[in-house]
Amino acid sequence: MPNSKIDSLLKKTLKTLLPIALGAFVLYWVYRGFDFARAWQVLWRDTDWGWMAASLFFGVMGHVLRGWRWVQTLEPLGMRPRPDHCVDAIFVSYAANLVLPRVGEVSRCGMLARYDGVPFAKSLGTVVTERLLDTVCILLIAGITFLLQMPVFLRFFEETGTKIPSLAHLVGSVWFYVVLLCAVGVGVLFYYLLRSLSVFEKVKGAALNVWEGILSLRRVRCLPLFVLYTVGIWACYYLHFFLTFYCFGFSAHLDALAGLVMFVGGTFAVIVPTPNGAGPWHFAVITMMMLYGVGATDAATFALIVHAVQTLLVIVLGVWGWLHVNLGKRRLV
Repeated sequence: MPNSKIDSLLKKTLKTLLPIALGAFVLYWVYRGFDFARAWQVLWRDTDWGWMAASLFFGVMGHVLRGWRWVQTLEPLGMRPRPDHCVDAIFVSYAANLVLPRVGEVSRCGMLARYDGVPFAKSLGTVVTERLLDTVCILLIAGITFLLQMPVFLRFFEETGTKIPSLAHLVGSVWFYVVLLCAVGVGVLFYYLLRSLSVFEKVKGAALNVWEGILSLRRVRCLPLFVLYTVGIWACYYLHFFLTFYCFGFSAHLDALAGLVMFVGGTFAVIVPTPNGAGPWHFAVITMMMLYGVGATDAATFALIVHAVQTLLVIVLGVWGWLHVNLGKRRLV
C-alpha cells in the first residue's frame, strides 16, 4: 500500500478514535469508584418515564423545527427540498456526529444533494450560517444566565480549578486537568476544521457558493417565522434537558434557573469533540448539580441516565431518518 494511502488511513483512524478515547478518559475519571448497580436500580425502579417521554418529545421537536428552518434558508437560493427530507437529514447528521464529531454537517448536505439535487456547497453555506446563529443564541443565553446566577458560575470556576489563586492550587487541582484536556480537544477540532476549510476553498467556485449560502439569511421569505423557529429550537432543547429533573426524586426540587445554568454548562461542554459530548457533558452537569445541593452519587446517576437515554434517542432518530428517506426514494422509483 502506498505511503499516501497509509497516511490517509492513519489520519482517518485517529480522527475516529481520538474523540472516543478523550470521552472515555473523562468518563473514567468522573465515574471511577461509582456504584453502577445503584444507577441501574434508579433507572428501572425510580425513574418517572412520563416526564422522560415529555423530555424526549421536545428533543424530537427541536430537530424537526431545525429541519423546517433549514427549508427557509434554502429557499432564497432557489432550492426547494422536501421538508421531511430536511428533517431526516437533521436526524441523520446528529447520529453521524456520534461516530465522528462534526461530520454530521457534511452528511446532511450530502443527503440533500443526493435526494433533492441541492448543490452541496450552497447547502453547506446555509449550515455555516446556522452555526453562526447558534453561536449567537447560546452566547446570549449564557450571558443572561451568568448575570442571573453569577455566584453559581463563580463557585463552579473555583471548584473545577479554572479560577485559581495560586500555582500550587493549579498543580493540585485534578479537575483543572480534565478541563485542560477538554480545551486541548477543542483546539485540535478547530485546527482540523481550518485545514478542511483551506482545502475546500481551493475547489473552483466552492467558496463563492458557500458565501452565497451564508448570505441567504438576508433573503428569508418570512423573517418572523424564522425567528419563531429559532426561539422554538432553543426552547425545545432547554425543555429536553430541564424536564428530566422531574424524572428523579433527588432532582425534582431544582428550579428553572438551575436548569438554565446546567443547560448552558452542558451546551458548552458538548463543544469538546467527543461522541455526543460524553465525558465533558457529564463532568459539567455533575459539578453544577452538586452546587445546588444534589449529592455526588445522585448527580452522577442523573448525568449517566439522562445522557444515555438522550443518546439512544439520537441513534433511533438517525436510523429512522435514514430508513425514511431511503424507503421513500425507492417507492418513487
